Amino acid sequence: MHKILISISLAASLSACSSINIDSDSWDLFGDVLVNSLNELPFIYRPLVVQGNVITQEIVDELKPGMTRKQVEFALGTPLLRDVFHDNRWDYYYGIGIGKIEMEKRVVLHFENDQLVRIVGDYYPQPPKEGEGKAEEHDQVVSVPDWSRGSRTLFEKAMESVGMDEKE
Repeated sequence: MHKILISISLAASLSACSSINIDSDSWDLFGDVLVNSLNELPFIYRPLVVQGNVITQEIVDELKPGMTRKQVEFALGTPLLRDVFHDNRWDYYYGIGIGKIEMEKRVVLHFENDQLVRIVGDYYPQPPKEGEGKAEEHDQVVSVPDWSRGSRTLFEKAMESVGMDEKE
């Protein structure tokens, strides 16, 4: 039985190397139909694909003209592309999707004299809304209760049952 299965799989794999001339349109149609039908099956694993730096509007709002390269790198992380021929341009990319990239965001930062001068891309810094702003934020004091020992652990109970408990 194993020899028959091996023979069938070998014949199927070698048939892909045949010299049948298939035009690209029919192959694309076949490839798309096959891929889309496999994506619909419940037992096919489609991983979450995340590429680049996470870029959100909140992170881009932290950028201000005149920031140094180090400050920008602290806020956004290392740029995906630092072009050798365009030293004053940093490219940030963020892509996410299941099985394939479904959402893409790009931000390009331009520097002059080591200071941020221009932002181009899918996000732009927004002015703070009324009632919101860093000047109006207040420090919050959080009270943390003291730690108190709860009930004994299972190991401590077992040790006590055999007479090896620790006397307090």
